[in-house]
Amino acid sequence: MELRDKVALVTGGGTGIGRATSVALAERGAIVAVNYSRSEAAAMDTVRLIKRNGGQAYAFQADVSKDEEVRAMVHAIVKCCGTVELLVNNASITRHLPLDDLEAATDDIWDELYDVNVKGMFHCARAVAPLMKASGQGAIVNIGSIAGLTGSGSSLPYAVSKAAVHGLTKSLARALAPDISVCCIAPGAVATRWWEGREAQMQQLIPQLLLKRISTPEDVAKLVCATLEQEALTGQIITIDSGQTL
Repeated sequence: MELRDKVALVTGGGTGIGRATSVALAERGAIVAVNYSRSEAAAMDTVRLIKRNGGQAYAFQADVSKDEEVRAMVHAIVKCCGTVELLVNNASITRHLPLDDLEAATDDIWDELYDVNVKGMFHCARAVAPLMKASGQGAIVNIGSIAGLTGSGSSLPYAVSKAAVHGLTKSLARALAPDISVCCIAPGAVATRWWEGREAQMQQLIPQLLLKRISTPEDVAKLVCATLEQEALTGQIITIDSGQTL
C-alpha cells in the first residue's frame, strides 16, 4: 500500500519504537496520529519534530486498555483527519521480574500487562476496522517481541502477553481479510528507554548476536513501514533481532 497521504495511528507514538515509526511514516508522506497515554510531553515533541521536517502529525490521548477512550480517540482522529487507514499497535508495558519468581507475578501485574499489551491492541484494531473496511483497504502492524517466541524476557507475564499478541495477529488476519492485512513485528533487544539502568546488561548481549549490534528503534520503524506497504502479506510474525533467536 502506498503510504503517502494515508492516515496512520501509532499507539505509544511519542517514545522509542513508536516515535521512530511516527517519524518514518511522516517521512513517507503519511498523516500521523501520535497516541499517548501519559507521555504527553514526548508525544508533543514527536509532533513538533515531524512538523519541523515538513510532515503532518497530531497528538491524541487515550489509554488503550480502556475501550471507551480508544473509541473516543478514533472519533477525534476522524474528525481531524477524515479516517484511519493504517494502524501501528505499539503501546506496551512491562514489569521487570525474575522469570523463576512465580510469586512476584501477581494478578494485578497479569491484568495490567494483558489489559495494555493484548486487549489494548484488540481495542484499537476493532475501533479502526470499520473505517478501513469502508475504504476497501487497510493495514495493521502489531509490535510483538521475541519474548513471545522464546518464553524469556523482562518477566513471565510480559513474555506470555507478547505470545498472545502473536496469536491475536493471526486471528485478526483471518477475521479482517480480505480488506485489511494484519502482521506482527517481533523485535529482539532494541536500544530504548526500557534498558535504562541496565545498559551494562545490554552491552553484554552484543557479542552473542550474529550481527554484533543491538537494533535501533529506526531499524524497527523501517520494517514496520515496509510491512504496511506490502499488499501480499498477512498473518505473519516477522522477527528483527540481529540473529538473537537463530
